[in-house]
Amino acid sequence: MFTKTAYQFLDHLKIIKNASEHTVRNYAIDLNSFKNFIESALFPKTPAEQLPQKIHHNLPYQSLPNVLAIPLEIIDRKIIRNFLASLSANKHSKKSIMRRMSSLRTFFKFALEYQLITTNPTEEIETPKSDKYIPLSLTTDQIQHLFSIPDVNTLLGLRDRAMMELFYSSGLRVSELVTLDRNNFDPGSLLIKLKGKGKKERIVPITKNAATWISAYLNNPERYQDIEGHRAQCDEQAIFLNKLGSRLSPRSVDRNFEAILKASGLAGRATPHTLRHTIATHWLENGMDLKTIQAMLGHTSLTTTTIYTKVSTRLKKQVYDKAHPRAKACNPNLETNN
Repeated sequence: MFTKTAYQFLDHLKIIKNASEHTVRNYAIDLNSFKNFIESALFPKTPAEQLPQKIHHNLPYQSLPNVLAIPLEIIDRKIIRNFLASLSANKHSKKSIMRRMSSLRTFFKFALEYQLITTNPTEEIETPKSDKYIPLSLTTDQIQHLFSIPDVNTLLGLRDRAMMELFYSSGLRVSELVTLDRNNFDPGSLLIKLKGKGKKERIVPITKNAATWISAYLNNPERYQDIEGHRAQCDEQAIFLNKLGSRLSPRSVDRNFEAILKASGLAGRATPHTLRHTIATHWLENGMDLKTIQAMLGHTSLTTTTIYTKVSTRLKKQVYDKAHPRAKACNPNLETNN
């Protein structure tokens, strides 16, 4: 049955593949999207209470009485193609459609390997090619303006400044920032230990600026007090905390960053990941080689890192067009001598 197999698959990701919670959650989102399509397409008149429960990435599977079970055997290529067509009709981006299809391929490959199905319905199905993507890179002036937004006289403003300094210092992913513990940070050696994708660890350098702001945040006595001046519980290990004293979540980082962007006038253009793109571009422009950038960012493949060469070339062209006196287009009035 689809829902039961989905839970087995998510357990496989967590236990066997050692996937991060973020990765498992994304698979659950994609499988729920597909499950909802099947239910609406094949069982449109079934009461909601008789449909399978939502697939949850960190709750156990429950076999509920009087609930419709969706057999894996009824899922064929036609259903998969119709699902992709529905995503396209509902204005999902090519990147979003590609991610959902990738999730389904991995899911049905798992089901086939464990002999839960006899054929893989995702085989021979083409997905749309992604549009060429060149990540946004901010200028140093924009970075300085962005860093000036948080009110560092408040605890949360101090925290947000420290986070942004660290993002720009070492090109962290959001998932890497929120899993940082105090013992991962060594201000003396200016090094920090990260847990990247697949829980692979790497040690990267940080700037003195980033270390100074992180230390200021960690040493602020208000960090261990709530708005009433006391706190019953506080995560003693995590570096970055929310206002209740718990480890900051990826969604909270995104929300805080959105508010800062709105105040800076860059809203709608940048995300926390933009700082990762930006520092990678700046490293390249200042002479760092691609292999070192790959190691800093934790990219498995050098191919992923080469996107920044395109960013750098684009920025050079913009500067060239602006600075060169003859770079602007013109309409020459050519005279011919007869």
